[in-house]
Amino acid sequence: MGSVIVDVLQISSSIPPARLFKSFILDSDNLMPKVLPGFFKSFETVQGDSGAGTVKLITWAEGGQIKSAKHRTDEIDEANRVFKYTLIEGGALEDDFELVSYDMKVEDGPDGGCVYKVTSKYHTKGDNQNVIQEKIKQGHEGAKAFFHAVEAYLQANPNEYN
Repeated sequence: MGSVIVDVLQISSSIPPARLFKSFILDSDNLMPKVLPGFFKSFETVQGDSGAGTVKLITWAEGGQIKSAKHRTDEIDEANRVFKYTLIEGGALEDDFELVSYDMKVEDGPDGGCVYKVTSKYHTKGDNQNVIQEKIKQGHEGAKAFFHAVEAYLQANPNEYN
């Protein structure tokens, strides 16, 4: 019998919140393959108009363990800098997860920077806790690496996404 495991990631950054949301969330389709070409090959909208209900196909670069994944946009709230989506196919789902939902928020931080928060809910298929916890840990570390790569890109390119 499966369960729901909640994981929270929080990262502080010197990047202004509106700039981070615009780049990392709203323009991830373009930014992620540019910043992380060794991980991401492409992001493609396969259904919808970028709003709630949109389904995107993410294709990873060749040679990785993951080939592709689909995620569904559940909510975009630009005014409050909130983005919610659900991983519905491929990616980290494999044999251990039915689905994974993500609630991302970019909040005001100290000195004009921001705090990036992601609450992930892993809906498991089974009870293999050691494997499940290891996959969650790997996802957590990957998310931090992606965030820091985008942060470094924005710091090196101060005129983009203003």
